[in-house]
Amino acid sequence: MPTDHIRYDILAQEALRGVVRTVLADVAEKGLPGEHHFKITFATTAPGVRLSERMRGQYPEAMTIVLQHQFWDLAVGDDAFEVGLSFGGVPERLAVPFAAITAFYDPAVQFGFQFETVEAGAGGEEVAGAARDQSPQTRIVPVEALKPEAVPAPAAAKPSEPAPSTGGGEVVRLDRFRKK
Repeated sequence: MPTDHIRYDILAQEALRGVVRTVLADVAEKGLPGEHHFKITFATTAPGVRLSERMRGQYPEAMTIVLQHQFWDLAVGDDAFEVGLSFGGVPERLAVPFAAITAFYDPAVQFGFQFETVEAGAGGEEVAGAARDQSPQTRIVPVEALKPEAVPAPAAAKPSEPAPSTGGGEVVRLDRFRKK
């Protein structure tokens, strides 16, 4: 397979993270419109993620937060957002870089997408189309009509275990459209 010098996968990932940035910035300025609300899953071990040791202990790998009724002081920057949330009655302030986000979903309109990282195999061989000289490779899995059960449950559930899907939208891998 020819080497992708343009790195469309990275450009698409940044564009989708820009969607999250724009939506959160609008909500920070104007509030949530209509019935919109967000489930955001992020890697708690990613660089720049700030959360209490208590929360890090409960969610050592990934965490899903819900921005709906009880959040405050949403601040959105170029590279990250910060928000106040309550967990078990204890207020917490989280900082999440956009690069740490692994899934975004708005149940009100059944819109969302996931970011998937695929590590290259031992010895540098290709894994599912990953370029040999670019390990790890990040791929985006856009979701056209993601059902609520396909998104990890809010913080109380184990976000590392995917929820079963009951059908609906089709997950489309970008590799499907690449020439082989």
